[in-house]
Amino acid sequence: MGKITKYLNQLTVGNVFDSPEILEEYSTDCSALKIKPKFVAFPESTDDIRKLMRFFNQLSAKDIKVAVTVRGGGHDENGADLGSGVIISTEKLNHLLEIDPRERLVRVQSGITLKELNTALSVSGLHIPIDGRNDDTIGGLISNNLTDECAQKYGGIQKYVERIEVVLANGECLQTERLRKYAVAKKAVEKSLEGDLYRKISKVIKENTNLIESLKSTKSLAGYPGIKDAPKKETLDLMPLFFGAEGTLGIISEVILRAIPLKKHPKRVVATFKDIDQAVKYAETILPLKPRKLNIFDLKIIMEARESGKNLDGVIKKLEDGYVVFANFDEHPNWNIKKLKNMGDKLPRNAKFIYESQNDRPTLNEFENSLVNYLSYVKNGERAPILTNFYLPRHNLKHFVEDIKVLEKKLDLKLELYGSLGTSIYNLRPKLNLEDEEFNKKATMFLRAGAYIIGRQGGELVSGAPEGRLKAVITSTTILEPEIKLYNEIKEIFDQNDILNPDIKLGANSKFTLTHFRDINQTKIMI
Repeated sequence: MGKITKYLNQLTVGNVFDSPEILEEYSTDCSALKIKPKFVAFPESTDDIRKLMRFFNQLSAKDIKVAVTVRGGGHDENGADLGSGVIISTEKLNHLLEIDPRERLVRVQSGITLKELNTALSVSGLHIPIDGRNDDTIGGLISNNLTDECAQKYGGIQKYVERIEVVLANGECLQTERLRKYAVAKKAVEKSLEGDLYRKISKVIKENTNLIESLKSTKSLAGYPGIKDAPKKETLDLMPLFFGAEGTLGIISEVILRAIPLKKHPKRVVATFKDIDQAVKYAETILPLKPRKLNIFDLKIIMEARESGKNLDGVIKKLEDGYVVFANFDEHPNWNIKKLKNMGDKLPRNAKFIYESQNDRPTLNEFENSLVNYLSYVKNGERAPILTNFYLPRHNLKHFVEDIKVLEKKLDLKLELYGSLGTSIYNLRPKLNLEDEEFNKKATMFLRAGAYIIGRQGGELVSGAPEGRLKAVITSTTILEPEIKLYNEIKEIFDQNDILNPDIKLGANSKFTLTHFRDINQTKIMI
């Protein structure tokens, strides 16, 4: 154990490790990258985080810079929870602190998982309607500003967060709230980093009014577009800046959320189509019925799951090519199913339609597991997440599919599209061999070419989740100069010594990132 590790263990209640086994475990996540840290810390309170941040900030002031990366569930697909300095894991910060069922409010530590929170809330007939992975942490969902598959109906994590507590770069603690003009002025005269934040962010907003207003039309999560939601009718709230900030502005320690009544017994519908135009038209007739989810899958994804043993013949119906649309309803399900059944009678002759019934339930259960099967069981390779969570307008899906067919031939890859027709967030996860000597080159070509055709079809490379390390290779060179200046100002205001996740977003180093692809089978399977 090194001197720094020993000192930090004396300083905090939680543990700090530098043993090779633990460093190895925290050097990978759900991305295709591998970066080994120097330390891994497990704080058990906000006070622990404050002491850690104070120590590393003081080191940086002496020109000894140790990058600080916060990590929740370790699910980031673009490497934002990997770092070469210290990893601060929030997995010990997993407590539900208060719950008020009458007001539907709950206060939690940031490391509590979505499953743990919703299990506790269900006793009071409540839940947070986010369709993330069970072990996604609440802090991680905020830092990644996840556009989950239910967001078209329920609005995503941002809608349910009332306040957050954040440990700032120098160890100070910020508790966010929407403040009126006089309260902001009062805060701004305080001699503290919090005072600096309110004073300097107010000035940035005033000097960049037109630019910030223009950000309201973008769907991109690159940089700090949350600045557009910070000012509102003579008030200011710093909380929106932390959505999608990926730990670059501070470390979220506690969260107050507002829950909604729990809805039970959802009903599901599956329909298959020969071409994507038919699938999109069908989906657009479903959207007014307010489905909880509305997803699309290339039929080849389902066929691959069937080949591994899944009983999906009822879904495929002898089609070799096409698309499957899946809808899930949690309001008026029986009424919607009846209406959809009438729609099903009018579908093209080659379409297959399955609605929730006792007989078809097993098939629908297997269908819902087919994507995990497709992503997890790959011979001689892996479906590494290189091009995920991008936005595409529904009306351009057909042209995008035509473009990826050209890309398939050029890169010798099979590109099966899947995603949400409700949120317009999609993914491509081709099989890649990470042990191939040409993998780095091929993965980079795929990322750059994919980004080009997404932009060509009016989409956004960074939309369903922020850029992280990997996509920042593209976005750090494509964001317009005025935006870069704005985002750099925001970062410097919050983190003067640039120690909070400095190598992502605008600080991404493409050479470093693209030479840190990991070996095969060193990632978590996303279930």
